[in-house]
Amino acid sequence: MDEQTNNRAAENEIEWLAERFEANRDHLRAVAYRMLGSSTEADDAVQEAWLRLNRADTSAIANLGGWLTTVLARVCLDMLRSRASRREDPLDALVVEPIAKGADATDPESQALMADSVGLALLVVLDTLNPAERLAFVLHDLFDMPFDEIAPIVGRSPTAARQLASRARRRVRGGAPEPDADLTGQRAIVDAFLAAARGGDFSALLAMLDPDVVVQADPAAVSAGAATGVRGAEAVAHQFAGRARVARPALVDGVPGAVWAPGGRPRVVFTFTISDDKITAIEILADPGRLAQLDLAIHDD
Repeated sequence: MDEQTNNRAAENEIEWLAERFEANRDHLRAVAYRMLGSSTEADDAVQEAWLRLNRADTSAIANLGGWLTTVLARVCLDMLRSRASRREDPLDALVVEPIAKGADATDPESQALMADSVGLALLVVLDTLNPAERLAFVLHDLFDMPFDEIAPIVGRSPTAARQLASRARRRVRGGAPEPDADLTGQRAIVDAFLAAARGGDFSALLAMLDPDVVVQADPAAVSAGAATGVRGAEAVAHQFAGRARVARPALVDGVPGAVWAPGGRPRVVFTFTISDDKITAIEILADPGRLAQLDLAIHDD
């Protein structure tokens, strides 16, 4: 009977921890995604936090939410450092999804999403930061963690952690180029890009791409064979040369882009970020739910 009682008590403890963890899951995933820029890696980090919680002595944890955030941050820091040592980029880095219509702006999670809803531009700049800078900026500026809690995670003093975030903040504010406002000029660049891609004109593609251009694709596009996390003008030019034969110019939410729409039904959308007459980012979207939310106007060839 004593053994049964102990087993039941252990089961109750696991159930209680699982309930508390699930209550924190959305916040943890939001933190992990902004630190890692990868949906898959964010899920892996959250799962690792759960495993560490199961191995921990929870009787000594006064603030479970804070403890989980700290553990998750250390997991993400290790992942970022490992990625940097291998000089790898995440394979499925995604653009930050917009807040669902009707979201409560007073909800802390919604506020965090609103503060971080600048999308691909922010993720691209965050990837230029070293792991400690990225962690300090994300935890403090996006999730309001105090520097005295960030400091032991990055192995620095609170003052040094503050300096890390400050350096990262300057990079974020100055590192994301302003997109061009000239829609006519943007359309001309997109049209020229599609023509060069169809014709396999590598030199022409290279001339239109920013040296640090990045291509990102959503999971549906990756499943269909699209590459993601591709960086650099030469790599992107190689990716598109001889391709995009069926893509047609279009306005995507009022901005020049391209659409593959067999039978008039949009299946893949390409969006372009253009700055100083150079393409700085390309997004490939194929998720039906996201495509349904876009305002698309396909041009006649």
